[in-house]
Amino acid sequence: LSKAVLAGEAAPESTRLLKTEAFEALALDWRPATRVSRIDCAAKRLQLVDGTNIAYDKLILCTGGRARTLNVPGADAAAVYTLRTIDDAMALAPVLEPGRSVVVVGGGWIGLEVAATARKKGADVVVVEAQSRLCERTVPSEISEHLLALHRSQGTRVILGANIAALGARTNGRSQVTLADGTTLECDAIVAGIGMMANDELARDAGLECDGGVVVDSRCRTSDPDILAAGDVAVTPNPWAGRRLRLESWQNAQEQGIAAARAALGLEVDYRPLPWFWSDQYGMNLQIYGVPAASHRVVLRGTPGADSFVLFYLDGNVVNAALGPNAARDLRFARRLIEQRKPVDPHALEAALEQALAALEFLE
Repeated sequence: LSKAVLAGEAAPESTRLLKTEAFEALALDWRPATRVSRIDCAAKRLQLVDGTNIAYDKLILCTGGRARTLNVPGADAAAVYTLRTIDDAMALAPVLEPGRSVVVVGGGWIGLEVAATARKKGADVVVVEAQSRLCERTVPSEISEHLLALHRSQGTRVILGANIAALGARTNGRSQVTLADGTTLECDAIVAGIGMMANDELARDAGLECDGGVVVDSRCRTSDPDILAAGDVAVTPNPWAGRRLRLESWQNAQEQGIAAARAALGLEVDYRPLPWFWSDQYGMNLQIYGVPAASHRVVLRGTPGADSFVLFYLDGNVVNAALGPNAARDLRFARRLIEQRKPVDPHALEAALEQALAALEFLE
């Protein structure tokens, strides 16, 4: 939604997982525009808002999440957009035109992808980020600097370490963003790219364990073994990170959905995916495998700031994570290293890819 659909290069229908006829062929009891008001775990029933009850043997919660909104004075008066749904994209797209100006609040992945799309369409863009660098929570400083240079080279103004104090509507029909230091920015639209919140209210009300989402095990089971969860709402133990995670990607939603369905059918499931994230901005494709940590030893192949380089994150002589821009081939190799857990020669990782293949056999 943040790229091709928002840019008008792809139709909204292109995002559907199944064509209409394929979906209808499944012969599901499909009830659109229907909300569940309550889960009765003891009776194994759902209550809908219209009072209807539905019994279940197994229940899978795939309630996803919603975009976080700006909770500052004046937010209701300003033209503030989020990007989470097709309707969001359709509402925002007409604003991203030549001569229009956009303030993007949040220098994370959604914020930066929207900023890149807006610039490509000819809009003026300012990105305001509260942290001291872009994507600070998910990438090391080398990648943050790479992203900052990329966006500034495309004409985007990036303001770091800045908090929003207030929003408002101007008499000329435009919106105003006031920063904590008193700086004011006038624009045609404000985009809040400040993350998402898991839709776990039903689960909480039912007494299921929740922690920023519905907590599940590697079989996708919640604290009630007859209720499972998958996708953006599910908090899953992840051995690659050493902690529980919510993985916010369409790939995880698809694969964990499959795993939950198999588990509900009584089949053996052990869902422990290697985290994989990617982002396309301008002509850059950035990929991340695993979860980098401050305790890891960092090995660099290439030159930071170049169009392509790779950062490997090692625990001893084992690769735990890898990331980099425009390095798909190297990162496919890195994924093998991470998944196979074989010791490597850190010096070989710095060499050309052909030489680095020998690292798989080092100390074996």
